[in-house]
Amino acid sequence: MSGNGKSMNLTLHVWRQKNASDKGRFVTYQAKSVSPDMSFLEMLDVVNEELTQKGEEPIAFDHDCREGICGMCGLVINGVPHGPRKATTTCQLHMRTFKDGDTITVEPWRGAAFPVLKDLIVDRSALDRIIQAGGFVSVSTGSAPDGNAVPIPKAAAELAMDAAACIGCGACVAACPNASAMLFTAAKVSHLGLLPQGQPERTRRVQGMVAEMDAAGFGACTNHRECEAACPKEIRVEFIARMNRDFLKATLMGAEESTGGGGAG
Repeated sequence: MSGNGKSMNLTLHVWRQKNASDKGRFVTYQAKSVSPDMSFLEMLDVVNEELTQKGEEPIAFDHDCREGICGMCGLVINGVPHGPRKATTTCQLHMRTFKDGDTITVEPWRGAAFPVLKDLIVDRSALDRIIQAGGFVSVSTGSAPDGNAVPIPKAAAELAMDAAACIGCGACVAACPNASAMLFTAAKVSHLGLLPQGQPERTRRVQGMVAEMDAAGFGACTNHRECEAACPKEIRVEFIARMNRDFLKATLMGAEESTGGGGAG
């Protein structure tokens, strides 16, 4: 790491792609006089300023809050989603993580369900469609209920909050050899399924969200656990097991209902 506060000169191999139909390629750029206190996105901002001054097309990349909350800053840095630091989003990754003279490869998320729109920007609307398929609870309209009106066990509340920490960035998909969205979907299924408010639609929720996940073209989970390692919010794979149990139970319940009973006595 660069801990002396001096500026760094870096070589960047950046994926450039005009649109979804373009073949795309890596282009090499020099990032000069980079402060170790810059975030990775700020470093790209400086590179883009130089490109703009030269009359060249700046590098397109997603960003929004730059506070590790929105999940927009999805970049694969040296082969690792969000870069080499654990539990860190790209916007929180500081350049002091690297050394003067380093070569850094920057590319977009890779996955059939994440088509590249331009350069480092991919279409992650498939994740939105998974949420739309069941990531909600039905509530009565009117004034907000009292916060303590529905008692929730502390263990369930904490586990639900762990799942709700997912920011939907898609790093789990980018890290998985199968481009699976199981960790994302499991987090969204679990954080509602663990709460009393989420029980009425628990069965329909897991069936709908898993069906949409499969329809979007995400791969299957084969327990590589790369998703857990890459997740900036450290969502655990135990939520995948929880979702699988809910899905199996929902499937068995549906089979019983279709046959009109609970089987032989």
